[in-house]
This record gives sequence, structure tokens and C-alpha cells, in this order.
Amino acid sequence: MKSEDTPFVGGPLDGRVLPVLLGMTGHPPKVYRVPVPDAAGGPPTVLVYRRVPSAQGRKLALHPGWMYEFDPEGDRGGKLKWPWSKPETTPDPKPDATPHGRLDDADE
Repeated sequence: MKSEDTPFVGGPLDGRVLPVLLGMTGHPPKVYRVPVPDAAGGPPTVLVYRRVPSAQGRKLALHPGWMYEFDPEGDRGGKLKWPWSKPETTPDPKPDATPHGRLDDADE
């Protein structure tokens, strides 16, 4: 497998350059999660880094590479959004028994 030395910015890994495995397209993953074990034996803390371009290149130049920026909020927006997916809706808490809002005997 091919890897690329990628710099990390912000968070506990600030200033480090780590080898990151590249995908089939030759790019590193969009999100890089680093599990950090808890010293007290609890569940591990997961640090989340997001891939960003490392520098603004010229118009027709080759891509300058990638770097990872620390995301303190973690897993925001991690779901895939397919065009055919419906937005999540909450069911009506109390459906109306009478059609079109007409009054019935219980409403008087």
C-alpha cells in the first residue's frame, strides 16, 4: 500500500507529520480518527481531523498536497446524503381525528 507523509495542524498532534495510507484514488481519507486510550481504563477518546488542501496553488499547477486540521466538535456531518433520501421528520405527536380541522363534540 502507498502512503504519504501528511502534516497535522491543531489539537494534540499539532506539528507532527505522520504517514497516512492513500486510497484507490491516491488521496488520503477525508476524515482521520485517532483513538487515544484513557489512563483510568475507561473508553478511549477519539480525536477527529479533517483533510484540507495544504496550500493555495496556482491555477494550472499540480495539487500541492493535503494536511489535516483538528476538528474539536468531532463527528459533525458524517452521514452520507443520497439524492433519493428523504429528510428525517418527526411524527405528529397528536394526530387530529377530525378531517380538515372541523370541530367535533369533544372540542366544545
